[in-house]
Amino acid sequence: MPTFAYEALDAQGQRTRGEIEAADRNSAIAEIRNAGLRPTRVAQMQGSGGGGASPDVGSKAATSSAGTSAGSGKKRRSGKISSQMLTDFANQFAVLQDAGLPIVRSLKVLAQQQKQGTLFRYILDDVADTVETGSTLSDALASHPKVFDKLFCNMIRAGEAGGVLDVILNRLAGFLEKAQRLKKKVVGASIYPVVVMSVAILILTAIIIFVVPAFEQMFKAQGMTLPLPTRILLMISATLGSWVGAAIAGGLVGFFFLIGAWGRTKGGKKTMDRVKLKIPVIGVIIRKSTTSRFCRTLGTLITSGVPILEALEICRNAISNEVLGEGIDAVRVSIKEGESISAPLGKTGLFDDLVVNMIDVGEETGELDKMLIKVADTYDVEVDIAVESLVSVMEPILIVFMGGAIGFIVIALFLPLVSMLENIGK
Repeated sequence: MPTFAYEALDAQGQRTRGEIEAADRNSAIAEIRNAGLRPTRVAQMQGSGGGGASPDVGSKAATSSAGTSAGSGKKRRSGKISSQMLTDFANQFAVLQDAGLPIVRSLKVLAQQQKQGTLFRYILDDVADTVETGSTLSDALASHPKVFDKLFCNMIRAGEAGGVLDVILNRLAGFLEKAQRLKKKVVGASIYPVVVMSVAILILTAIIIFVVPAFEQMFKAQGMTLPLPTRILLMISATLGSWVGAAIAGGLVGFFFLIGAWGRTKGGKKTMDRVKLKIPVIGVIIRKSTTSRFCRTLGTLITSGVPILEALEICRNAISNEVLGEGIDAVRVSIKEGESISAPLGKTGLFDDLVVNMIDVGEETGELDKMLIKVADTYDVEVDIAVESLVSVMEPILIVFMGGAIGFIVIALFLPLVSMLENIGK
């Protein structure tokens, strides 16, 4: 019977080496896993039967392959991996697994679908090679943490442990699709008023700087006494067209730059997140969308068999709002002390009574995962309504702002013209 040399990780993540006799390489991998280890490399020893390559040869081949990848990596590692690409990958991977294709072949098929020279293709090839050497899919994905986060890897690990990888992939794909759809709605609602307001300000600034001065010259030539609105408009035009206007613009840019830098600090981000939650309408959207993401993530992880404390930690990392994140931290501490989820969740004061009560019912009936998904679906609908309300409210506000600004400019310029026409008539 041939002998195989292997490298593996134990339960604590420590690397270990050894030798094992088995009928073939797949049997060796199975025995290593049965011993509670996660194999990362398995190679048949030279002279142990079967004409397999020695560990040294395998190591050289792996080194050569790694060298080739590293050598060409600089050329191939280009492009950006978006959330949509990950969603498509999970969907297509689930379809291939449903069809019964082996994991390695599925990964290689998906890698070939990516454009030549892209980063995602390189990563999928690397994951396929790692799995082919005996590593688990979850460990292979975890070696690229910037692409596959803890949520992704833990769900895959749960699917491997339960032998339901295809089911977990379908569930993960559905989760990513809904999360992506919700994110687009919230971002779209935020972009619309910002873009419209920016264009409006640019147009008004151009009128004040380039059009108003022509009228000012005409008024000075007539030696007229100008009304108050006209004087205010001319003062604004003179200020914006001088170094004072440039200084104000530079000061505003510097102010927003400093606010952005401060917002990236721990204390600054927490303060800004707290302020965001208190903004009318927008704060409601942020709170509801974050709650929906928390409930859907937690429900999906629990359904997939991930332990509750580990699931809460993943949810904490998945939520970008520090205030709500601290509430989840408090929930984790309470659960460690033996409490339920709903009680400490209610004490935070950050989640609505609907969320707390539905989670409480879910714990009592043993259907916590289903209740969490129902809460997420409910809040997705409420986010849609809130986003539509925001857009419907912003449209008339922007119209009134534009109409008022343009109306002021027109009145300020035409009042002196009316006086000129009256003087000519006399």
